[in-house]
Amino acid sequence: IGDALVSTPLLKEIKTKIGCNIYVLASKSNYFIFENRQLSDEIIIYRKNLKGISALIKMINELKFDAIVDLHDDVSSTVSYIMAFSKSIYKFGLKKENSKIYTHTVDKIDSSKFHVVDRMLEFLKLFGLRTDHSKINIVYSYSKEAEGKANFFLEKHIPEKKFLIGINISAGSEARFWGIQNFKNLIADLTDYDLNILLMCAENDLTKAVEISGRKIPIFYRPIFDEFCAMIDQLDLLFTPDTSIVHIASAFDIPVFGLYVKYNTNNKIWSPYKSRFNCIITEEPTLHNVKYEEVKQKFIPFFKDIYHERAN
Repeated sequence: IGDALVSTPLLKEIKTKIGCNIYVLASKSNYFIFENRQLSDEIIIYRKNLKGISALIKMINELKFDAIVDLHDDVSSTVSYIMAFSKSIYKFGLKKENSKIYTHTVDKIDSSKFHVVDRMLEFLKLFGLRTDHSKINIVYSYSKEAEGKANFFLEKHIPEKKFLIGINISAGSEARFWGIQNFKNLIADLTDYDLNILLMCAENDLTKAVEISGRKIPIFYRPIFDEFCAMIDQLDLLFTPDTSIVHIASAFDIPVFGLYVKYNTNNKIWSPYKSRFNCIITEEPTLHNVKYEEVKQKFIPFFKDIYHERAN
């Protein structure tokens, strides 16, 4: 989902400035990100098997695309195969080991210095476009139904309007789970302030969330991504491990404090592109050794600045 979200600024720029038809090849786990007329006209859901790839290449050639674009940073043998057998006039990609299969390439800018969104926007050069990066952001729109469900939950569980901080505990892997006691400590310190706390999690982390909340803090969990995003838009601040919702927070300009694992890589972290942001980064493979006091020393001043600004 994160990979899909960081591509949305590029797609919107191409769609807006050229007015062309865009087909997006997506997976069954992220196709819904592109269900937005600002980004695409059609979505093709990719099935990774020999029969599926053959059918896909046939479809691509029958549709007679003027250009086909490979946004992948690394070489994918499957995507290389699709690109090689496509009959599109133009084949765009980054300069990398398989550059021979493209008709045009663009340089890969330094991943240790530039945000992934800025690296994606380099493709605009191949379309003869320029853009003001200060006006670019992640693109995502949730449905009216999702908005209604988020508002209904808040009216039921948090009826008094105050500063609202969302604490997300889920990040898709045990390595990025910060620990039950750490989240309990965070909530305990935040209760010193006049605010509302919302605990957020994926459905499979609900048991952990219940233990953290002690049944005193409302828990918002939804299997539907759209509803989770609608709730993010209601927050004044999001505390979260590194996961795709940091990009959703960016789309809605919600401040983020993140917990990041940067293990065995020099790549710039995938922080929210535009939101006000601070974080803790560990170079170990998990968050398990990130101490609460270390996070508190950095988080509380960040939180207090935003809290007092909103209060005024």
